[in-house]
Amino acid sequence: MNPGNLNLWRMKSLILEEMLKGLRNYSTKSRRMVDLRKLRPMILKRIEQRAEDYPVKPILPVAREVLRARSALYSGVSTLIRHIPVWACKYCPEAYIGEGGHLIQTCHGYRRHGTKKVHEWVNGSVDDIIVPVESFHLHKMFQNIIKHHERFDHQRVPAVVELCLQAGVDANDPSVTSSVITPANNEDNCSSSQSLSDDDLRLIGRQTLDAWEKLRSGVHKLLFVYPARVCKHCSEVHVGPSGHKARMCGVFKYESWHGTHFWKKARVDDLVPPKTVWSRRRQDPPILVDRGRDYYGHAPAVVDLCSKAGALVPCKYFTMMKMDGLTAPV
Repeated sequence: MNPGNLNLWRMKSLILEEMLKGLRNYSTKSRRMVDLRKLRPMILKRIEQRAEDYPVKPILPVAREVLRARSALYSGVSTLIRHIPVWACKYCPEAYIGEGGHLIQTCHGYRRHGTKKVHEWVNGSVDDIIVPVESFHLHKMFQNIIKHHERFDHQRVPAVVELCLQAGVDANDPSVTSSVITPANNEDNCSSSQSLSDDDLRLIGRQTLDAWEKLRSGVHKLLFVYPARVCKHCSEVHVGPSGHKARMCGVFKYESWHGTHFWKKARVDDLVPPKTVWSRRRQDPPILVDRGRDYYGHAPAVVDLCSKAGALVPCKYFTMMKMDGLTAPV
């Protein structure tokens, strides 16, 4: 054997022997020598120090812009629904924007136990366009996890507002007060709105659509910095580093875990749901019928409402709305 190769082989053998010796010495007994009671204060201290990194000051202007966009969105939608007919199904969450509702058989009833049938339409409201999402209000971001018996000790606020409050917005800021306003109160404030011209409606529609885009874009930026959770099986949202332990999940309330939520990372659609509605195009009939459902398009309710007011729809929604799609056969 070549002397150079022999020396290399001996060196590798020594290294392997030392590695095996270290593995033999690392026994179960030595692992048990680590006292977890001594590590606990270090872990708790690290958690407390983590709170010093929040709120992140550079992201504070984004949170304020989100609150302003949310107030403008509610104000614009409240004005538009008084001049553009909005319908809601009496037995399911379906909504429609246009004259007389549609005849597409997609109604499943209250608990989705019924067969597919025609919707029964009633006058819609702001909640039928902008889905309200609420969460528990935390006094500080890294406070103790909310237990089930503590669920009534914490106020419920809109999830977007809670996200902005944790981002450092002052609770006494006028923008916060205007953002917490309920849709019912907002409608009362707009009850005396006079008839608007087509140009005025187009302007309001454009401003409302801009507010919608700014709101979703701002929430997307905030979720990069501040954690939020959503239940895998229901629409419950919690803004904070970990979910709460209030047993309110109705999907599995008869199972062994008794309504415990299963949390995952929240997205923009969980805090600002883009409620999807059927969108009538120029080439569609005045009333959408069931046999043409494969040809009709969809759109977020806010986008469809603003387009009915005359606002230009961003091109990213064209595929969803099937703007240049084929007409349904007669």
